[in-house]
Amino acid sequence: MSLYQSLAEIEARGDSAVVCTIIESSGSTPRHQDSRMIVYPDGQFTGSVGGGEVESRVLAEAKIVFTDGHSRVFHYDLVDPGRGDPGICGGSVTVYLEPILPKPCVVVIGGGHVGKAVAHLAKWLGFRVVVSDDRPELCTPEANPDADEFYPIPMEDLPKHLQINSQTYLVLTTRGMNVDVPGVPALLDTAAGYIGIIGSRRRWVMSKKGMIEAGVTQEKIESIHSPIGLEIGAETPEEIAVSIMAEIIMIRNGGSGKSMKIN
Repeated sequence: MSLYQSLAEIEARGDSAVVCTIIESSGSTPRHQDSRMIVYPDGQFTGSVGGGEVESRVLAEAKIVFTDGHSRVFHYDLVDPGRGDPGICGGSVTVYLEPILPKPCVVVIGGGHVGKAVAHLAKWLGFRVVVSDDRPELCTPEANPDADEFYPIPMEDLPKHLQINSQTYLVLTTRGMNVDVPGVPALLDTAAGYIGIIGSRRRWVMSKKGMIEAGVTQEKIESIHSPIGLEIGAETPEEIAVSIMAEIIMIRNGGSGKSMKIN
């Protein structure tokens, strides 16, 4: 299978990969310009950019690219290992690492009024939308027409059925801490790029207490955004959805959430 066929399959499956391409080479090198390698999230790869220490270093850098989603360029001289060069061939290579990421996905857990509004707005913003609820009547195309996929299952079972990665944003518009406390720990063990839980400050304090008593570490709990969203004085389901999606966009794009007004 060609590398291009592999990339097409990765895109069709909604998977991630890093494409490593030699964009410049000079002198004696194991591989030359336009040699490519595809690296998968589990560290497996196909193709080659030269083998040996160069390839080992590129694989290590690919792991970082998977984490932050940013492309990078690296230059390697292959002259003197004594000064840290990855080889003695005598030439040099420049390698471009490009992340291939799945379409960002908003997973709405809790298909009620706010969940429906979040699903609608997320779809309009170009996200793939998944709705999950252990109440089957709220997890249907009729109840949530903007969703692409439906999982009428308990929250704690969701990671068994849905691939959750750094491009996945989990929005818990759930009905209470009796659902959150048993369900959230399984989500904290995923690579989700965002986990937010709706509710008042008091609800969050009580939910956090319950999770700590269940053995969830403080470090994992601190990764949760609750109360969810940006403070815009939202009251209606639609306004709350704007607040939630604004926070997700801010985190995704590295924004500050501050007003852009110039005094």
